[in-house]
Amino acid sequence: MEYTVQKLAKLAGVSTRTLRYYDEIGILKPARINSSGYRIYGQAEVDKLQQILFYRELGVSLADIKEIINSPSFNPADALREHHKKLLKKRKQLDLLIANVEKTINSIEGRIKMTDKEKFEGFKQEIIAENEKKFGREIRKKYGDKAIDRSNEKLRKMTREQYNAAENLAKQIMEILAEAFKTGDPAGDLAQKAAELHKQWLTYYWPEYSKEAHAGLAQMYVDDERFKAYYDKEQPGTAAFLRDAILIYTGLQK
Repeated sequence: MEYTVQKLAKLAGVSTRTLRYYDEIGILKPARINSSGYRIYGQAEVDKLQQILFYRELGVSLADIKEIINSPSFNPADALREHHKKLLKKRKQLDLLIANVEKTINSIEGRIKMTDKEKFEGFKQEIIAENEKKFGREIRKKYGDKAIDRSNEKLRKMTREQYNAAENLAKQIMEILAEAFKTGDPAGDLAQKAAELHKQWLTYYWPEYSKEAHAGLAQMYVDDERFKAYYDKEQPGTAAFLRDAILIYTGLQK
């Protein structure tokens, strides 16, 4: 069966503008253009659009989707299995969040009493879900699913005291980093102290530490606009300064 832009958009629940944009950027080309100049899509394009929408649901960028589905090694069946696996994981996270929200509502309305431990468990799950939504694609691509899953599990097992210690350490890092930035010397004592504290902070969340991973994360702070904006919000250039300090600290400066 063949579809025009309008019919395919209605079938897939997207706008015709989205399909035209996908054509423009080369992520989903029509099978052909008919004599009247209309885009015509066949079964192959319908299946490809399904894959695209699956990836979009998981928060993958269009640039990454284009690279994935246009790769010679792309296998639709394997991709669907991976989608299924990730959706099940996402459902589990959502179920935990929903259960915690329901408990919290009942607690506020006096129907049940929620312990501090239960509240904290829900809070940690919210952090994991938010991190996955914001950065999951990038960090899983960089470090692998196994490493990220182990990191999430370590956060789940973290005590309130450990979490508070990590939060206090994060504040200390930013304070020292601000002072170190004023010196302009990433190899100086203050900058190297910030790098050391940053390593200590990572050990609260990472199952194991490596200099290479530390340096890679520091580079991500510069390359990813979201991280860069966080570090540069008070003093532009701080993200690059921290990266340089960490590269010197780890001995991986090029």
